[in-house]
Amino acid sequence: MGKKTPLFNIHKTIQGKMIEFSGWEMPVYYKGIIEEHRNVRENVGLFDVSHMGKIEIRGRDAVMNLQRFLVSNIQNLSISQVKYSILCNPEGGIIDDVTVYRLSEDRFLLCVNASNTEKDYQWIAGRIEGEVEAIDQSAAYAQIALQGPRSMEVLQNLTPARLRLLKNYWFFEGTVDGVSSIISRTGYTGEDGFELYFRHEVGAQIWERLMMEGKKAGIQPVGLGARDTLRLEMGFPLYGHELNEATTPLEAGLKRFIDFKNPIFIGRESLILQMTEGIQRKLVGFEMLGEGIPRAHYEIYKNSKKIGEVTSGTMSPTLQKGIGLGYVRIEEAWEGNEISIMIRKRIFPAEIVRIPIYKKPLTPVCQIRKGGYHGIALQENCTH
Repeated sequence: MGKKTPLFNIHKTIQGKMIEFSGWEMPVYYKGIIEEHRNVRENVGLFDVSHMGKIEIRGRDAVMNLQRFLVSNIQNLSISQVKYSILCNPEGGIIDDVTVYRLSEDRFLLCVNASNTEKDYQWIAGRIEGEVEAIDQSAAYAQIALQGPRSMEVLQNLTPARLRLLKNYWFFEGTVDGVSSIISRTGYTGEDGFELYFRHEVGAQIWERLMMEGKKAGIQPVGLGARDTLRLEMGFPLYGHELNEATTPLEAGLKRFIDFKNPIFIGRESLILQMTEGIQRKLVGFEMLGEGIPRAHYEIYKNSKKIGEVTSGTMSPTLQKGIGLGYVRIEEAWEGNEISIMIRKRIFPAEIVRIPIYKKPLTPVCQIRKGGYHGIALQENCTH
């Protein structure tokens, strides 16, 4: 049996289909992946993401240590700001991708992938220097994600915080339903939304209050299945699929999150060398040109020659076609290139497309900007 989040009993009560995921018992869906996916795009969905790891770094030398561990420049991070960053090994391989919350001048919270929590903690704790400590706070927090275009109207009913003033990748420390919480304007869906952190023991209370307040907005609980299809439509990478220790941020298209002006981060020299020599492969998004649903590890071809491999694939509930991410040889990694996917020993045509694969319709006050997952919010907050 896997570990259980504080919302486990709720998932069972509302008949969530439970699976093992990264050592946790988690709901993969409730009513169905497609329905849950579409409801997040159109209304609002509620996700249990309490399985994510939380590592606190605190002390006078916290910034200096994070400068070493992360490819970003943490010195420039303001209090109450969130940043997407990457933890690299000396070879430039990705140990994990994380979100960093600056709680105070010398106190930070790292939200890390569930599968990597212990690995990340041991990597950091074994290398910290000076007046600083690393604490695994994963068991102390429950974490819920409220995502979708109607997420603000639902959450605003439960908090005095002025949510319209909260920008993407910033957070408030306030209350939700009277409970002390971190209210973060972040997510993994490409929609407007919030991630909420609070004490483990009040997780069920907050979930039930959000479900009650969200009835008029069409709120639904959402499982891991739709979480995956939503992130894949946006081209957001997932650790263990697009990211691993044999892959560098340059190959994964994450160069914009590396600050080479930070002179001390682990892996810097290797990444500079790779830039000098040139990468040999690159992560791309693609759409099927007809039938066929791509899946991880399917081979990618060009003119009968293998040029790469699919890392993630699905039938897009929004686009109604097969889509995927994969690594291909750098000379083939250009938008509009027609490629082929080997699916059950048959070749199906596809085309490399710009990420995000799903281009969300714009309104006059919602402007697309460059980016990707975590700190890569692809759409500005809608303030209408």
